[in-house]
Amino acid sequence: MANTSSAKKATRKIARRAAVNKNRRSRVRTYVRQVEEALASGDKAKAEAAFNAAQPELMRAATKGVLHKNTASRKVSRLAQRLKALSA
Repeated sequence: MANTSSAKKATRKIARRAAVNKNRRSRVRTYVRQVEEALASGDKAKAEAAFNAAQPELMRAATKGVLHKNTASRKVSRLAQRLKALSA
């Protein structure tokens, strides 16, 4: 357990950051799930709308340090690939 006041404050800050990051990660997962559900249903318009909403959310997570930049890019790329295959 933290003994010094600075260590106690650091613990509080870490807990706050963890909560924010958890919230952001959850948001990203929700957006990605919506795209995947739309792709599974075969609704191109719905999938495209969901993808356009998910893409900035993924990149924002990368900017904020929740996801690595390459991970976010890979997820966007794979979703775009599946969306393209749906319309073909």
